[in-house]
Formats: sequence, structure tokens, C-alpha cells
Amino acid sequence: MQAMILAAGLGTRLKPLTDDTPKALINVYGRTLLEIAIRNLIEYGFNKIIINVHHHADKIKQFIEANTFAADIFISDETELLLDTGGGIKNALHFFDNLPVLIHNVDIISNLDLNEFYNYHLSDDSLASLVVSKRVSSRYLLFNEDNILCGWEDIKKNERIIVRDEPDYKQLAFNGIHIINPELIKKFPEDKVFSVIKAYLMAARTEEINAYLCNDIKWIDVGKIDSLQRAEELVKKIF
Repeated sequence: MQAMILAAGLGTRLKPLTDDTPKALINVYGRTLLEIAIRNLIEYGFNKIIINVHHHADKIKQFIEANTFAADIFISDETELLLDTGGGIKNALHFFDNLPVLIHNVDIISNLDLNEFYNYHLSDDSLASLVVSKRVSSRYLLFNEDNILCGWEDIKKNERIIVRDEPDYKQLAFNGIHIINPELIKKFPEDKVFSVIKAYLMAARTEEINAYLCNDIKWIDVGKIDSLQRAEELVKKIF
């Protein structure tokens, strides 16, 4: 099975820690975020892993070279231009086999059963499946009663994008883990820099993008300094 870890971000919310260190190499309970993500993927049987890099890219490359992992690891280099999540996935297309790709944000830690999620994706007809949960957020993906993606909204900015008209929508928060078929990546926008959410919303006009609802998982986005302590407690419990 193949996966991609999105590790190219600037980590601005973790400053000053990320001034000299890429977000992927921030330590949580004695291990970097990148190592936690890699070893978790390997534990679930993912033996081909692509990692995109930009901010302090050389340090991530050196980390990979200095460690031994039971997987084939490839670097998708965005040193010259940070491509955002969607552009980064599209840029790595040539690494992928013609099989579903699990995409995992490097700053997400969870006890999600990735095999169960992967099998769920294989069992439906959608080109992409997104891990979501019912939790408080400022931004939501909007789904219909059949858990098909219909739109997006930012409640703080009072912005909303609807791509499928429905009488009612469920607000679900995206958890930074998703599976996508390479055939959909080939249909991504022509732009170089774009978010994967933009790509999903465009595709959702004609294709079924499904929710994988997980309200009972332990999960944290290690995006801010005040989340590091909670992340350490979570790592102690689940790894």
C-alpha cells in the first residue's frame, strides 16, 4: 500500500520552534512528528511512502537518510515553490502506482485504524474518502445525508461554497487524513499552487467524494505550541 505525508508546510503557527526546524522534525515525547507518522503508516502495512518537502527541506532529507524504516521512502521536492496541499499531491503523481493513496498531514496524530479506513474506501465507489468528525471548528466540510461532499464553509468569515444543492447539510470537520485514487489526481486543477479542498470541491460537482465519519478516535492537530503538551499525552497513550 502507498501513502503520502504532507510535510512541506512552513509551520508558522509553531514559531519560534520552526524558525530553524521544519515542522515535521518537531519533537513530541522523544520522537519527531515525521517519525511518528512514518512508523504509524508502516505499522498498518504501508510500504511505499512519499514525503513532500519545502521548509528546511535538507534537514528532512538528512533525517530520512540517517534513519532506517521498513518502507520505500521517496522525497517530492518543493524547495523552489511551496505548492500547497493539492499542488503538492499533484506534483507527486509520478511516484504513485495506480492504487489508492492515503494522504496524511505530518502534524496529525491519531489512533485511527488505517486498515479499516482503507478497506472502507475500497468498498465504495468514490474517488476519494475523507476522515471527518463532528467537532467544533471554524471551517467545515458540508455533506448530505448520504455522507457525500456538497460544500465548505468558514463560519468566522461567513463564507460558504456549495457544489451540490441539498435541502440540508451536515457540518463535519476535516481531520487531515484522506484516501484518493490517482485517476482523480489527474483531474486536479491546472494551477500549480492550490489546496486539496479546492480540488475536492471542484470534483464533487460530478463525482462522489465520501465522508468517513470518526467521532470516537483520539486525534490532535499539532499545529500550535499550546498543543504540544496534549500531543505528548496522546502519544503516551496510543503508541
